[in-house]
Amino acid sequence: MNAFEKLYKELKRKYGLPKGQWVLWCKRPKTRKEREEVMIGAILTQRTNWKNVELALNNLKRTKINSLKNIYKLGAKKLAPLIKPSGFYQVKGDYLFYLAEFILNNYSDSERMKKAKLKELREQLLTLKGIGPETSDSILLYALDKPVFVIDEYTRRLVQKRSLAKDLSYAFLQKLFEQKLRKDFRLYQDFHALIVIDGKNK
Repeated sequence: MNAFEKLYKELKRKYGLPKGQWVLWCKRPKTRKEREEVMIGAILTQRTNWKNVELALNNLKRTKINSLKNIYKLGAKKLAPLIKPSGFYQVKGDYLFYLAEFILNNYSDSERMKKAKLKELREQLLTLKGIGPETSDSILLYALDKPVFVIDEYTRRLVQKRSLAKDLSYAFLQKLFEQKLRKDFRLYQDFHALIVIDGKNK
């Protein structure tokens, strides 16, 4: 058992199954509606905390705009006030609209999107405005069940604290985690979620 596998077992012993937002994000399998909620959450969570994201998501649910199709129909301008609690709401409204437009035009829905190849999907997502590696990989891993490890600040801090690597760049750490762990989206989902939970408990 290598250091990464030991770390996963340690976090699992300490926290059990991921809780809070992660109950949905790590749910297997997910419905189309649940996949889309994760995608929306992955955009809204940029530069804010989850409490604010929940307020924005509740606004979308209350007004029945919590699907990609309805986001696309509504348009970015009308969407923005509904997601105001998440901060940077005008640009996030644009990002959500671009994501919805891309998925509906290229795949019709998230279920068909799930069948596409990981490499192709990642390349496509990274061309969209407002979607960088962390957001792209969060969508791929948690919404589409693709085996790609998400790297964020919590992951970097833990790697640094445990002296698991000196290079803390996104690409290097992602490759390192994926080399050290078996290729399994379920493991990646739970492990990353537990890293975030651990980081927030400090």
